[in-house]
Amino acid sequence: MAHGTLLEQPGGLGPRRGVRATLRRYALLPLRVFLGITFTYAGLDKLTDSAFLSASGPGSLGELLDNVRPTAGAPFLIDLAQHSPTAFGYALAIGELLVGLATLLGLWARVAATGGALISLVLWLTVSWSATPYYYGNDLPYLMAWLPLILAGAEHFSADNALRLRRRRGLDMGLGVGD
Repeated sequence: MAHGTLLEQPGGLGPRRGVRATLRRYALLPLRVFLGITFTYAGLDKLTDSAFLSASGPGSLGELLDNVRPTAGAPFLIDLAQHSPTAFGYALAIGELLVGLATLLGLWARVAATGGALISLVLWLTVSWSATPYYYGNDLPYLMAWLPLILAGAEHFSADNALRLRRRRGLDMGLGVGD
C-alpha cells in the first residue's frame, strides 16, 4: 500500500483509501473534541461560579489577579484586567464558551482556534508564567495544541465542511451566491 495514494478496490468499485490515509484525515478530530469540551466546560464553570466573578474575596478573579501580578510575564495584561475584574471575568468565560462550542461544531474553526490560542497565550503570560519548570504550567501546552487547528481548520464532522459542500453544490447547479 502506498502512503496516502488511492488504490483500486477489488471488483472494480472505484478508488479506496488506505488505512493510513483515513487515520491521517481524522488525526486532528480527537484534539478538536478535547479542546472544544475543555474550553466549553471552563467557560461554563466560570459563569456559574459567583465567587470567581466577584471583584474581590476568596476565589475571586480579583484576588487571583492580585496574587499573580508580581510574577506575571506581562503585568500590563493584569493591570488591564484589574480595572474591572468582573467584566474581564465575564469576557474570559464567554470567550472560552464561544471558542469551545465553535470548536466542537467546527464552525469558523480557524477563527475559533485563533481565539483559543489567544486566550491560552494571555493565561500563560499572566497566570501560568511563574510555573517552574515551565512545563508545569498548563496554558503553554494548550497554546501549542491550538496551533494545528489554526493551520488545518476542521475538515471532517464540521459545520465549516457542511457549509463548504453546500456552497459547492449551489455552484455546481449553476446557482450563484445569494440566488
